[in-house]
Amino acid sequence: MTRMKTTQMTPLRRQMIDAMLLRGFRPRTQESYCAAVLALAKHYHRSPELLSVEQLQRYLLFLITEKKLAYASVNQAACALRFMFGTVLHWPEVRFDIPMAKVPKRLPQILSREEVTRLINAGATLRERALLSATYAAGLRISEVCALQLADIESAPDRMCLKVRQGKGGQDRYTLLSPRLLDILRQYWCDLRPRTWLFPNASGRAPIETCTAHRIYGAARDAAGIAREGGIHTLRHAFATHLIEAGVDLPTVQRLLGHGHIGTTMRYVHLARTRLTGTTSPLELLEAPKH
Repeated sequence: MTRMKTTQMTPLRRQMIDAMLLRGFRPRTQESYCAAVLALAKHYHRSPELLSVEQLQRYLLFLITEKKLAYASVNQAACALRFMFGTVLHWPEVRFDIPMAKVPKRLPQILSREEVTRLINAGATLRERALLSATYAAGLRISEVCALQLADIESAPDRMCLKVRQGKGGQDRYTLLSPRLLDILRQYWCDLRPRTWLFPNASGRAPIETCTAHRIYGAARDAAGIAREGGIHTLRHAFATHLIEAGVDLPTVQRLLGHGHIGTTMRYVHLARTRLTGTTSPLELLEAPKH
């Protein structure tokens, strides 16, 4: 028989988790921060509290130069270390100087309406097509679509909305429930009869894992012959861009997406094709050259 490995939680890890709980950190953030500190400890083969500031800075440089991690990953590791050493261990702020890498701004992939249609139709099962439809139709983050409950569907004719529980920043909000999505979800419910969670896991006692939703999107994307660029969040980008193309005002799109700042929503203006195709190049305004 093989022995099951048990991981004993250290007092320092418990202290860090308690500090994150007190500050309302989301479970995924807690996991990421703990993983970052654990990777640091494994790198030096010692407890983080025994390390020096110079060792922390060398470790971040190692992540950039040796492991070739993306800027966003290095930033996340730096934030985790700042929290551990600045908040949990109370190191003097003046002694703690970890440079934050700049994340290059890249425009996200935007699917056309035709591509979104192909992708949803490429879902292998009604459950997969319902999950992809809900993600796009309501502009949901992956964590939000996975956490949907049957009670979140408000289908009264004078209401028609989806409740998003504890979105980014711990905020609840309401977003669109289109009649077409409602029909799809009703067909799906009649077929599989989920009880609490709209998209439960195999046991039915918990929501579907985000990694499963990622796999569903990836399989549908490949089956639809769409380029492998971006993940399921691409459907949220398409939702926002297509709304702006349809003439929906920015504050409304901001509320539907759950953005805290209008500037985050404004980037979709640059992606709306109607703003490009409907704009005349200044070259066309010049006097035609004489031949």
